[in-house]
Amino acid sequence: MENRGGSYLQTRQVLLLFVWLGMSQAHAEPGRLSVVEETLSGALVGNLIKDLGLEVAELSSRGAQVASNDNKLPLLLNVNTGDLLLSEPLDREELCGSIQPCVLHFQVLMKKPIQILQAELQVIDINDNSPTFLEKEMILDIPENSPVGAVFLLESATDLDVGINAVKSYAISQSPHFHVTMRVNPDGRKFPELVLDKALDYEEQPELSLILTASDGGAPPRSGTALVRVRVIDINDNSPAFEHTLYEVTIPENSVLGSLIITVSAWDLDSGSNGEVSYAFSHASEDIRKTFTINKNSGEISLIGYLDYETTASYSIIIKATDRGGHFGKSTVRIQVIDVNDNFPEIAVSSFISPIPENTADTLVMIFSIRDKDSGDNSRMVCSIPEDLPFVLKSSIENYYHLETEGPLDRESRAEYNITISVSDMGSPRLTTQHAIAVQVSDVNDNAPAFSQSSYTLSVRENNSPALLIGTIRATDSDSGSNAHITYSLLPPHDPQLALTSLISINADNGQLFALRALDYEALQAFEFLVGATDQGSPALSSQVLVRVLVLDDNDNAPFVLYPLQN
Repeated sequence: MENRGGSYLQTRQVLLLFVWLGMSQAHAEPGRLSVVEETLSGALVGNLIKDLGLEVAELSSRGAQVASNDNKLPLLLNVNTGDLLLSEPLDREELCGSIQPCVLHFQVLMKKPIQILQAELQVIDINDNSPTFLEKEMILDIPENSPVGAVFLLESATDLDVGINAVKSYAISQSPHFHVTMRVNPDGRKFPELVLDKALDYEEQPELSLILTASDGGAPPRSGTALVRVRVIDINDNSPAFEHTLYEVTIPENSVLGSLIITVSAWDLDSGSNGEVSYAFSHASEDIRKTFTINKNSGEISLIGYLDYETTASYSIIIKATDRGGHFGKSTVRIQVIDVNDNFPEIAVSSFISPIPENTADTLVMIFSIRDKDSGDNSRMVCSIPEDLPFVLKSSIENYYHLETEGPLDRESRAEYNITISVSDMGSPRLTTQHAIAVQVSDVNDNAPAFSQSSYTLSVRENNSPALLIGTIRATDSDSGSNAHITYSLLPPHDPQLALTSLISINADNGQLFALRALDYEALQAFEFLVGATDQGSPALSSQVLVRVLVLDDNDNAPFVLYPLQN
């Protein structure tokens, strides 16, 4: 159960630091494994014995397991062989998007003693995606007086694959008027450009249709196509020009939909319809088109999709201003998203042990990790537990913690502890996540049976009937289960002349004492013996108590004359 926010008891706070435990040491450098995406379930990823230098027996005896920060990495560890297997296929595009190399971090947890080894899994890309154009039909308005060699921007294709499997080249269907070239920006992005080879003549051919093909570098290569419609228009000798070649703006990630972000402006020296400018995004990704919109007449850029700093921290948008004659100018709008403390800290439990035995110091109870998706102070965290509990919270490597007992526990004093782990970030306002656990304390046979009295005195009249109940001896044991189950017994008497077993018997289950035969006051006025009480723990504990039985006289003898003697 998790409860976010709220006040809590004065807590002992442990700052999240990258520290070494005195009892264990993390691996100095992460182990690097690799796997090809879409590899089937059950495939061997690596062997911890070979790749991390561990021993086979060490994995099983130390309770090795694989964990990741969000516990979602589909890896299975065979502790008998050290093999690390896939439990489901991996999709590199879903996991890492355009980031390369695609490296996933995970940990190998050793519990006895606790040790955490860092490891990395690199997911290798395969050519399983074809280049696609967001716009299946592109329309270019080109003036008929455009000089040979003029260059016109085309929309680029996107390919979810990376590296050699990404878009490599562009080609255009055969045409006497055009050929296509590829421009590579400093950031590595590739854009197709249409180059004019032969002057256009509006009166001869007012429109041309071309097929643009984007191919990737995979083996075999994949491709995608789009239709390019070239509309030839008459003389227009001025292109729109923006006030700024670069616009920069910042916006909080919690901005409401419909917010105006910025207004761009361009002008055209031409007159009439040739001077009318319309605005549009150029080479904008699908993510940009889902998040922002631009008014084609006013140049106002507004927010239409929710922002998330943790997903995308900044956007770079190319704005194209086009006049009626097809001439255009371009500018760039850079939008920086400001982080807001909108993510609660998260707790991922790797191991939880309950119940734990009493009378044992420094017992490991729980291993867990924490994280906050925000950044800066919004992602710095403090982890704590209530101070009035006999438990201590210790930080491990990076964001790992473990909870252990501060000293020996006594089940007879308290058999269960409810512990609330609180994680707060340092943002404003601070966000807090709480995780509650119930720790049971298991019993150890550390209490001997205790009698209700220090000694017992029982009375019985002589000439009693056999099997007469003369009293009950009672003892209790503060342990639980079999450790508290008591058996009663008669102990050998100190007087060897006393035939105790012919006089008294005891019920082993409830401690009831019975006189086995009729007693004679004139022969035996009193006798005493010991009763033992033994529990069923391992080893068993016992106690003993003194029982004294008084025989009460009955008038069962007539007087007789001792002297003078009678016949």
